[in-house]
Amino acid sequence: MTTLVTGATGNTGRHVVTELLRRGEPVRALTRDPVAAAKRLPAGVELVAGTHHEPATLDTALDGATRLHLTVTTGLAEVGPELVRRAVAAGVRRITVVWGGWVGPVEQAVADSGVEWTRLEPQEFMSNTLTWADSIRAEGVVREPYDFPSALVHEADIGAVAAVALLDDGHAGCAYNLTGPEALTSRERIALLSRAIDSDIAFDRITHEQAVERLMATGVSRADAEYVIGWYAAPGDSATTVDHTVERVLGRPARTFAQWVAEHADHFRRDSRRHGQGSS
Repeated sequence: MTTLVTGATGNTGRHVVTELLRRGEPVRALTRDPVAAAKRLPAGVELVAGTHHEPATLDTALDGATRLHLTVTTGLAEVGPELVRRAVAAGVRRITVVWGGWVGPVEQAVADSGVEWTRLEPQEFMSNTLTWADSIRAEGVVREPYDFPSALVHEADIGAVAAVALLDDGHAGCAYNLTGPEALTSRERIALLSRAIDSDIAFDRITHEQAVERLMATGVSRADAEYVIGWYAAPGDSATTVDHTVERVLGRPARTFAQWVAEHADHFRRDSRRHGQGSS
């Protein structure tokens, strides 16, 4: 039984691919650029050109797939429900979906699909820390408007939970809040980074509006930028409280931020040439 993974080269998708292959399962990776994806994904994955933002073009990708991993990304709300309908019509019988931060049209379409589904609700990704890499390398500084704790989750743990839900019984109809094993403020994360790269990193507080404008400069709409920065202004209990779902599903402790830093420290060193950051 083949699993189609959308967003296969992204922060979470590539870990879903890796986990499924590790368990000996056939995996089909949906990617805009199969040549580039072949350099980033493990050997043994079947690469299919396409994008889940164009469901009408995915008949070949869905052919023979019985499981689907779907990541809700910007712009998917309008076409995502059609993708879910096409997937079910093509024979998909189990779906995992990484939500976009709330239960929107795509998440609801999955829940209403009539097949087994599991919704993954990660809080802040540890990989969001990569947005600090440029300013740390160039200036030794992190600029953020808020310093609230966040129970960040390692993206590899999200991928591992997705693989379990796709392959094992007992997860149908579940919405899993996913966090790491500790809640850390920005300053605490900076301290761990500083020790890892053996270099001082300053914390510079900016205003809410400056943070919104900085995000808009990357092409994000004002509405989306306000939503994201507003989340940091008032993250809520689910984002700041440790939830042990990762450990319960995987049978091992969730990965720590210190582990993530050890894996990614080169991105933050001033002499680093590794500037790739991926996407969620």
